[in-house]
Amino acid sequence: MKILVADDDTMTRLALTKNLEKSGYEVVSFEDGKSAFDALSGEKPPRLAILDWIMPGMEGIEICRELNDREGGPLIYTILLTVKNEKKDIIKALDSGACDFLSKPVHSGELHSRIAVGLRLLNSEDRLLQYTREVEDKNRELEKALSEIKTLSGLLPICGSCKKIRDDEGYWNQIEIYIESRSDALFSHGLCPECLEKLYGDQEWFKKRSRFKKEQK
Repeated sequence: MKILVADDDTMTRLALTKNLEKSGYEVVSFEDGKSAFDALSGEKPPRLAILDWIMPGMEGIEICRELNDREGGPLIYTILLTVKNEKKDIIKALDSGACDFLSKPVHSGELHSRIAVGLRLLNSEDRLLQYTREVEDKNRELEKALSEIKTLSGLLPICGSCKKIRDDEGYWNQIEIYIESRSDALFSHGLCPECLEKLYGDQEWFKKRSRFKKEQK
């Protein structure tokens, strides 16, 4: 998991980086907000970012606001880091789009607990997106299949003897012609065993063929 750390205070930035790397995270760090925002706006950005509120170039709260207002792109879980800890400050941070809030100096246990919350949310988001993509793919396949299907419905007047079907204009058509003109079905012709017997049962070649088939069973 890649985590972005942005803080203009060198000691804080290095301490956070070392702490996170020790726990197995890949860390990219920046000392100004503009560089951090560019990284978060690029292709395959870190999905979790720890941002100092006040930084040169672009403040952390501005980054949160821009990420929150953009259309498209993956969800980025942002934790705003600041010495401000009054309720009005927390409300301002969260209203600006920050996902979480940590006061300086950062307690290591609290930091990792907040990160764990972020990772659970990101994992849930990714599973939901994957499920949505699968549903959309299935819907496209279904729509394509439905667009290729023509259906016959209603009462079909069919001759009880020759099996011709009467169309809407009163003409009698062979059943295969009628169905082919109203669907995507195609017919191939052959003879069923009963019809073969009826037509060729008295023919010597047919009798030999029938005996041969019986012997093969």
